[in-house]
Amino acid sequence: MINKKYPYILPPLAYPYEALEPYIDAETMHLHHDKHFKTYVDNLNHALQPYAKLQTLTLGDILRNPNLLPYKDKVTIMRNAGGVYNHSLFFDRISPDGGDGPVGRLLTNINATFGSYEQFQKLFSENAMSVFGSGWTFLVRDKHSNLKIFNSKNQQTPLEYGFEPIITFDVWEHAYYLKYKNVRADYIKNLWNVVKFA
Repeated sequence: MINKKYPYILPPLAYPYEALEPYIDAETMHLHHDKHFKTYVDNLNHALQPYAKLQTLTLGDILRNPNLLPYKDKVTIMRNAGGVYNHSLFFDRISPDGGDGPVGRLLTNINATFGSYEQFQKLFSENAMSVFGSGWTFLVRDKHSNLKIFNSKNQQTPLEYGFEPIITFDVWEHAYYLKYKNVRADYIKNLWNVVKFA
């Protein structure tokens, strides 16, 4: 999605809605992907419709260069572009084939940075729990290829800060409330069973 241009299209879910059960239920997947994600896509297309020059930019270009955006619609465009990007990454990084953890160079880097994969999971989960209200937790690389855990509010993305995201956990309530109610900790714990790192 990062290299896509206007008009944006909702990418299809790569597996059936029920494929992530018991960790994420089919109703949540349907509402999250087909309603919430689609709303960001539709709103971004609507916001960009008057701006022919912005339509020639990729989603990544827009998110990395907010100074290019018209003042009166900057917030709307950034919020919806962030929603499209963050959801695209989230749905791309959860799968019925996930849960095995990182391998190769990424695993080596995680172990070197955080001490072990288990310690990384603990720190990442603690960060996801610490997001107040709505937001996201990411594993990112900085411009020196160092790994960091990064939290964002609402639909901010790591791209605005020069980071390259690897995985993300969506901790907006709509991502888990139907199944987990207000117990975010259980949702986060179970996401590790479906997350994939590539």
